[in-house]
Amino acid sequence: MKRSRFSAEQIICILKEHQAGLGAKELCRKHGLSDATFSKRRSRYGGMEVSDARRLKALEAENTTLKEMLGMGAANPMRSSEPAEASEARFEAACRGLGYEGEELFAAASLCAGRDRPAPVSAAANPAGGPGIA
Repeated sequence: MKRSRFSAEQIICILKEHQAGLGAKELCRKHGLSDATFSKRRSRYGGMEVSDARRLKALEAENTTLKEMLGMGAANPMRSSEPAEASEARFEAACRGLGYEGEELFAAASLCAGRDRPAPVSAAANPAGGPGIA
């Protein structure tokens, strides 16, 4: 894509001249713009301040980076922070009501497929010795 001759700050300055009372045709002739370009820029930058334009540029750059990151993640769906075997072991331990690698028990751990309510955890299954989940 062709790079603009004017920065966002310069475009806003030109639009402020228009708001001050200078005609659109005079501005286009003075700065070497076409009417279509002036209209497009007025719809995009109209009513903005310079700080708003800088913020918009930063947000667009961040959005581009996030889209690239999302694209990389979508290209490789098997990419995960932990291996599949470890997550399966974590799930099975949670279904049995046991912690995984020294983790504490958590209330949702005893919810398993096929059960409509949590299974009670006895004090023997709770290594911390606290009350079980009822």
